[in-house]
Amino acid sequence: MVSIVGQTLENQIESLQGYGCNKILKEKQSGAKSNRIALHGALEYLREGDKLIVTKIDRFARSVKNLHNVASQLEDNGIGLVFLKEQIDFSTPSGK
Repeated sequence: MVSIVGQTLENQIESLQGYGCNKILKEKQSGAKSNRIALHGALEYLREGDKLIVTKIDRFARSVKNLHNVASQLEDNGIGLVFLKEQIDFSTPSGK
């Protein structure tokens, strides 16, 4: 996800492909917005045992509270959450 329409997703896509992602959803919208179609689509698509891989935390969450809520929802559904730049994997003991 990028914040400004003129920005490119290329570097983020390369990072996700390098991690081994097989489905990449793209969105050019601010992380501060709540009506994010690609994010909502990803959350509906994911199933138990899947992982949601995000390039950077600021591309994902509007606030720490929002991050906590979504991360908890994913965990409750057996879905992992990984942030590449920060090297945080919420599905591991150290990530939790």
